[in-house]
Amino acid sequence: MSFKIAFIGAGSIGFTRGLLRDLLSVPEFHEIEVAFTDINAHNLEMVTELCRRDIRENGLSVTLTATTDRKEALRGAKYVICTIRVGGLEAFATDVDIPLKYGVDQCVGDTLCAGGIMYGQRGIAAMLDICKDIREVARQDVLLLNYANPMAMLTWACNKYGGVRTVGLCHGVQGGHGQIAEAFGLKQEEVDIICAGINHQTWYIQIRHHGEDLTGKLLEAFERHPEFNRTEKVRIDMLRRFGYYSTESNGHLSEYVPWYRKRPDDIAHWIDLSSWIHGETGGYLRVCTEGRNWFETEFPNWMNEPALPYQTNERSHEHGSYIIEGLETGRVYRGHFNVVNRGVISNLPDDAVIEAPGYVDRNGISIPQVGELPLGPAAVCNVSISVQRLAVEAAVHGDDRLLRQAFLMDPLVGAVCDPREIWQMVDEMLVAQEPWLPQYGNAIAAARKRLAESPLLPTREGYRGAARLKVKTVDEIREEKQRA
Repeated sequence: MSFKIAFIGAGSIGFTRGLLRDLLSVPEFHEIEVAFTDINAHNLEMVTELCRRDIRENGLSVTLTATTDRKEALRGAKYVICTIRVGGLEAFATDVDIPLKYGVDQCVGDTLCAGGIMYGQRGIAAMLDICKDIREVARQDVLLLNYANPMAMLTWACNKYGGVRTVGLCHGVQGGHGQIAEAFGLKQEEVDIICAGINHQTWYIQIRHHGEDLTGKLLEAFERHPEFNRTEKVRIDMLRRFGYYSTESNGHLSEYVPWYRKRPDDIAHWIDLSSWIHGETGGYLRVCTEGRNWFETEFPNWMNEPALPYQTNERSHEHGSYIIEGLETGRVYRGHFNVVNRGVISNLPDDAVIEAPGYVDRNGISIPQVGELPLGPAAVCNVSISVQRLAVEAAVHGDDRLLRQAFLMDPLVGAVCDPREIWQMVDEMLVAQEPWLPQYGNAIAAARKRLAESPLLPTREGYRGAARLKVKTVDEIREEKQRA
């Protein structure tokens, strides 16, 4: 088979190299054309060099081109895979650090809460430009597979305003599926699940093993698990109170709802510092920073390590390659995808981007009707959807009033801050992120003037949060690796 796949944001080593391995593990795809593009020429060069080495050592002759000219990469593409992080770690740091001054303590800040909302403002502006290029030079039947966060907001904007058919992909469902199987002492392939909701707040509404419904037995299984009862306290508490387990990690979930991070003294009770993903303040920013520094320092050594094997048993559980395989070969694939609702989940809004089960084959991507979510989980999702809708419309139209309303309606921001603090926080974040917010020119100028001329509310300058760990140096990482 011969067709073209373009990777946007290909300088992302974690996603790009693994997704390419997944694709080229499909025997029928050994003659496809692959194009990488990124705005960071240095990262693009390093990742391309690694991937070309992998291709060569797997005995393939796949054409792989790399360019900072996005349109050239997109020209003639049938599939586009997007893994961008607009603003990189520089903007990401402001997503975490500015809200901390106002007491908003986030673990990740890339999906909801103050950081996720601002990440969406940057990402939507960029994604609409990407969609314009796709419409102009890619194939008419092109499919955009979006891995970038905030998943629901970006996928929503692309489908409503970008004019490009877009499906959002995340691995949260697969991760939680594995946990559920482990909690019951079973293999993952033995446990069948139905999961539905919105990205990072998707709920396992049915769990079966050999026909037996285990859904009601899950709380007891997690409470007695020697690791999960320590590392997943937020998720277990939500399971206890809402009756269903949520897909997202303990740290992620804790920043989407108003109950677990609103008082600094309480945060330690709900998180675990054995891994950033369990709730560490700014944990994902820390590991991303460490990973970037490590990769740039150790790149020559990476080139000396064995290539990734392109074998079926080495494929990851990321949906992307399986979707393309299903569409091209007709092999049926079942996964969970982010799509516009249109009645799939009947008690969530039709215009929202939901995450639900789907099937792929040569006929396309089919999403069965789920029906109603249980009332409690639906209520949690609907609160987040209101924030997402406000944030999407704010980003598309450059409307800072809608942006501020999104902050007001956000569960954790609203639990911690009053409206005056929120207005000032938004001013600070707009000014700090000006290089990535072209749609907010007038609003940023007004915000800068207010910050310079108006009396400012007191903030906690230098506050590092309830559970912040320092960024490790490359030497410290190397020492830990050798010790491990």
